[in-house]
Amino acid sequence: MKKAEDTAEALSTFDRELDSAVSRAREALLSLQRPDGCWCFPLEADCTIPAEYILMMHFMDEIDPELEGKMAVYLRERQAGHGGWPLFHGGRFDISCTVKVYYALKLAGDSPDDPHMARARKAILDYGGAARSNVFTRITLALFGQLPWRGTPFIPVEIILMPNWFPFHIRKVSYWSRTVMVPLTVLCSIKPRAKNPRNVDVRELFTVPPEEEKNYFPIRSPLNHFFLALDKAGRSIEPFIPKAIREYALKKASDWITQRINGHDGLGAIFPAMVNAHESLQLLGFPPGHPYRLQTKQALKDLVLDSGSSAYCQPCMSPVWDTALACLALQEEGDPVAGPKIHAALKWLKGKQIIDAPGDWQDNHPGAK
Repeated sequence: MKKAEDTAEALSTFDRELDSAVSRAREALLSLQRPDGCWCFPLEADCTIPAEYILMMHFMDEIDPELEGKMAVYLRERQAGHGGWPLFHGGRFDISCTVKVYYALKLAGDSPDDPHMARARKAILDYGGAARSNVFTRITLALFGQLPWRGTPFIPVEIILMPNWFPFHIRKVSYWSRTVMVPLTVLCSIKPRAKNPRNVDVRELFTVPPEEEKNYFPIRSPLNHFFLALDKAGRSIEPFIPKAIREYALKKASDWITQRINGHDGLGAIFPAMVNAHESLQLLGFPPGHPYRLQTKQALKDLVLDSGSSAYCQPCMSPVWDTALACLALQEEGDPVAGPKIHAALKWLKGKQIIDAPGDWQDNHPGAK
């Protein structure tokens, strides 16, 4: 009997503590609601994003030394025990992220002889070197002249001209993928060389000189072999693409990008698409003072969070996610005190729904709102 009473008392104490914790969490969440009704919290991703921001500044020769220094602090502070940088806190070594961070820190002025750089370089080489990084990292390295373009996939801008019935079409992939892909095809077709005003290289990250590397695309399966054969075939015909076709495709890509630049939020409102668009507009002939160039540059700056001593770049801003999730949590908790705040948030969310503007979804369903 005594044991049952003790158990009941313990459960009662637990329930009280749980109710108290939920109540405190509710009050904390309500206190963070913005005056317009939404919630928006800092969105921290892996170190690839701030590293790419530094790389972008050097690609464009638009270097902000103060911001670069603060981002370098942020990156150094997040080096893991294995010597590299993971894709999430406490995660395993990721070679692609680590290559980008190493290059960004070297661009920012860190010496390859610094202990943290030596540790990172050893980890990269132990995993096969920069040639083993993913295609996005290798495209970045190609843009900086660190490896030949044959080490990247064949991604011609002419894919934007493909008819709807073609097996691959930009309308058949998600909007997120499209916004990243279209400006990326511009970069991979023009094949520019980064401004790289400090002329920084990372040849020390390769186990074989990059121009001599023969194994950028290891064959792992029959399907893999098939796609590599297609890639090789496409690459072989690229020199024969008529100049007029290439220029027409670039114009179509330019129009596609500029029609979707979302004011101060940038293309797709996500960092990979935004940075690709910013770099592509320069290549497409838009001068630095053009409204589109100014918009894409400011949209990227708006993603930066500066704590004073360090800074990082968010992959995007998340008010719609945060507001919807906060509303769900408060509705599930069920205290009526949150009712007016929930209604204000739902009103904010409703105002963000797009039902009367033309969008890409109308390509296949012209009458759909």
